[in-house]
Amino acid sequence: MSGNTVTRPLSASCTPSRAARELDLKRSEFDLAVHLGRIRSLPDEGGGGRRVARAEIERLRSEPGFPEALRASVLAVGTTEGAAVMGVPAARFTRLARLGLVVPVKFYLNSYRAVVWLYLADELEQFATDGTNAFLLTGRTPEVLRSQLDAGVDLRSRNWRGRHLGFLHRQAEGPWQRAGVLAGFLDPLQVAAVVEDPYERSHLNRFRPRPPAQGTPGTPAAHLVEKIMTADDPDEIDWLRYDLERTLAEARAEQPAPRPAWKPAPTPPAGPPDRPEDTDRPDRPTRGLLTWLRRRNVTHRTYSALNNPSWTTDTSRRPSRS
Repeated sequence: MSGNTVTRPLSASCTPSRAARELDLKRSEFDLAVHLGRIRSLPDEGGGGRRVARAEIERLRSEPGFPEALRASVLAVGTTEGAAVMGVPAARFTRLARLGLVVPVKFYLNSYRAVVWLYLADELEQFATDGTNAFLLTGRTPEVLRSQLDAGVDLRSRNWRGRHLGFLHRQAEGPWQRAGVLAGFLDPLQVAAVVEDPYERSHLNRFRPRPPAQGTPGTPAAHLVEKIMTADDPDEIDWLRYDLERTLAEARAEQPAPRPAWKPAPTPPAGPPDRPEDTDRPDRPTRGLLTWLRRRNVTHRTYSALNNPSWTTDTSRRPSRS
């Protein structure tokens, strides 16, 4: 029996689900590890998404502390857990996040459609242990930072967009793909102002990234996610537009956007030759005029007959003259 058994060779790469199982990670942990560059992925040659090389899986499995170390590097926590990691009250942690001093790595919407930001526990621990940040963790918040908070500053969405943009840029395979990534963070009106050619916009839309899945498209939750995905600060918009223009120039030089093939206008079929105009022949009256003339002639003849004495006088009854 063993002599007849055929052993199938291992594939050089595997799907994300298979890679997550072999690395002892949940799918969400695996996706975040790819997002952060902890796990290197490669495009599927058959166009079926991304895959993970077998050599990459073996490299990760051979690292010290596997799988606990890998799992700890992608541990994402919310505000309460993050404040506990840093040893500060939750209110102070929120202020630090609004000021952009700690950067969220992902988010989700809870049942009340409130945004829940998540942070890497590893990064929060590094921030707390850095001695240069000690004045931010205790005591009174510096005046310059308090004034920004009083003005309503909140950089969590913008910092997440910057992080997500970097992740998508790393996966882009060419200038058109990179331009599509940049367009995905701009309002469509901003994109139309930069890309005036409709064929280029249509080609660019093929590479626009989808927002993180949060419910059915068109729902309030989907609109909220789209708002988080779209740049709203003027300087952020200017930077994205400038980078989009530069990347589009590279894309046009490498490969222009496809356009429909030019087709000549069809030649109309040859009809019968035009009849020459008879200039000597007077214009024929219209049908309505002929009808009116016939009706007038009949009326005239009837009127004449009625007024003729030979018709109106009965001569047979008149006495003859002797």
